[in-house]
Amino acid sequence: MHDLVIRGGTLIDGTGSPRRDADLAIEGRTIVAVGSDVGAGRREIDATGQLVTPGWVDVHTHYDGQVTWDPYLSPSSWHGVTTVVMGNCGVGFAPVRPGQEKFLMELMEGVEDIPESVLSEGMPWNWESFAEYLDVVDDLDRAIDVAAQVPHCALRAYVMGERAHETEVSDDEIAQMRELTREALEAGAVGFSTSRTILHSSKHGLVPGTWSTSAEMLGIGGALGEAGHGVFEMLNDQMGDDPDLGWMREFCEKTGRKLTFTFAQRDAPATPYLKTLAEMSDLQDQGLEIWPQVACRAPGILFGLQGSLNPFRLHPTFLKLGALSAEEMARELRKPEVRAQLLSEKSLVGAAGSAGASQEVLKMLLESWDRMYRLGDPPDYEPLPESSAAAIASREGRRPEEVVLDWLVEDDGRGFVYRPLGNYADGNLDAVRNMLTHPQTVIGLSDGGAHCGLICDASMPTYLLTYWARDRKRGEGIELEEVVRKQTSGTARLYGFDDRGVLAPGMKADVNVIDWERLHIHAPEQRHDLPAGGSRLVQRVDGYTATVCAGEVIFENGEATGALPGKLIRGGAKA
Repeated sequence: MHDLVIRGGTLIDGTGSPRRDADLAIEGRTIVAVGSDVGAGRREIDATGQLVTPGWVDVHTHYDGQVTWDPYLSPSSWHGVTTVVMGNCGVGFAPVRPGQEKFLMELMEGVEDIPESVLSEGMPWNWESFAEYLDVVDDLDRAIDVAAQVPHCALRAYVMGERAHETEVSDDEIAQMRELTREALEAGAVGFSTSRTILHSSKHGLVPGTWSTSAEMLGIGGALGEAGHGVFEMLNDQMGDDPDLGWMREFCEKTGRKLTFTFAQRDAPATPYLKTLAEMSDLQDQGLEIWPQVACRAPGILFGLQGSLNPFRLHPTFLKLGALSAEEMARELRKPEVRAQLLSEKSLVGAAGSAGASQEVLKMLLESWDRMYRLGDPPDYEPLPESSAAAIASREGRRPEEVVLDWLVEDDGRGFVYRPLGNYADGNLDAVRNMLTHPQTVIGLSDGGAHCGLICDASMPTYLLTYWARDRKRGEGIELEEVVRKQTSGTARLYGFDDRGVLAPGMKADVNVIDWERLHIHAPEQRHDLPAGGSRLVQRVDGYTATVCAGEVIFENGEATGALPGKLIRGGAKA
């Protein structure tokens, strides 16, 4: 008799093969049989009329701190994720010299909007080397599997100290970072990550490594070739032609390793993303594995009274309301006299003494009324251009500020305004579909664990199933089998996790049972459940009947069972 049998479901096996009716048998941590007569189980789940898929493999998260205090790594685990890769975008917490902890937390706060107070309260900081950090993570109980990458910012701080932000770096310092990376990979890191975007900064300026030379990138990257495993992950401004492509090609040629970089369509002017994808196809034909990492919707900021930012956040009247709850703020902002005063004021963004590139970018975001949309419930991530605040204001003879303020005070201050940042140049998600269906792309950018008050995209794995395979009306969708493949075997293979992502005998028993017709993402909400009383934006979901990790049911009908079978994945080895 098997430990667990999932019976009567429609199997989407993760390979892209057509769906079929089949039962699934599990013994221990492993799938042992798939078919029509697999035998009985000590426990059985009736999946009649439901989908049975592999657990999702999310390769772009930031649980580096949360992994030390949250055994469920929520909200990703709520959305059927059974494997996460953290340490993306060059930020993380090891290696760290005594006394550098605050600096690394400030970088994470600036880049990923995880408050320093939360990290300081929640993390034990009982490590120095990356190997020691992995050992700490390995010793903790959790529901799902985790893997970690070596962050460039922490490496630079460890080797260069107060010079970490400088572009100039000596050959000896490059050699030290290369050796530390090699040691981390040998201890179980699954890759190295860096950030090369002007969007990533902290109170100290652009993050360390932003302008690193190709010599530094290739020097550190050589450690992956020496270790014989690992992925080079990079968040950058590559959204069209980019000079980085030269050293990216050289890295793959010299090391034989994979490289993945974040990729999107820039809004204005719209970049020729199809040309870049064609270049990636040519490189893959040459045997070079460079994988553009794409999101399944337009990455965007959520403006709200919940959360940390909205277009009125730095208006004098709003600043006086800062200590109030969202509901209390909404009540005040509905008062005619308060509303009139607020709408008569100018934002303090860009005021004297606050000049700088980051201030100009913020000012642009907070005043781009033609790119602001009511998110609503259920959330609409493909809004019509004519539904923007500017378009509505024009039709109604009002100011767009008035329209946005109306949206923010909806539902006792729980309303959100969606401001797409990329992938929306044409006012639709057609570019996203082209990227998702391209054979040389990989799914990423959910940012689970990050952007506590600005972005809420950890629901992306569910959004792939609901919007792209079921609900899209404004254009073509994507076949369900391909949607499942893209975030199971597709993401697993990028990092060499060859034991998961497919429902077949001998594979790791990570499984989702999904009531597809009932699958529904709720609107974002603010929760105050982080250490030090910190808040975050999350999205709950209905429709996951069961999520199984390593053969154990970890969630049932949206509720945690208490089972904690998750492990640390070391290197490219099977967990």
